[in-house]
Amino acid sequence: MGKRKSRSKPPPKKKMDKLDTVFSCPFCNHGSSVECRLDMKNLIGEASCRICQESFSTTITALTEPVDIYSEWIDECERVNTIEDDGA
Repeated sequence: MGKRKSRSKPPPKKKMDKLDTVFSCPFCNHGSSVECRLDMKNLIGEASCRICQESFSTTITALTEPVDIYSEWIDECERVNTIEDDGA
């Protein structure tokens, strides 16, 4: 007589953490004041601070998330600061 086939359980599903959509402003350092908006129709992403009214906009793709826009804003701020340091 043959053995019964044992059923193996599927591996547990891994849950991914949600990414932030609200960030701190690089200019006024006010926590959770920068809000990122994605306009998929026009392919434009905008990050703006509610306190100091600073804003940044960039082109986006279908895979872009709000954290990507914020990180591009931070990278652009650092790039501008290094250009000013080299020129002075």
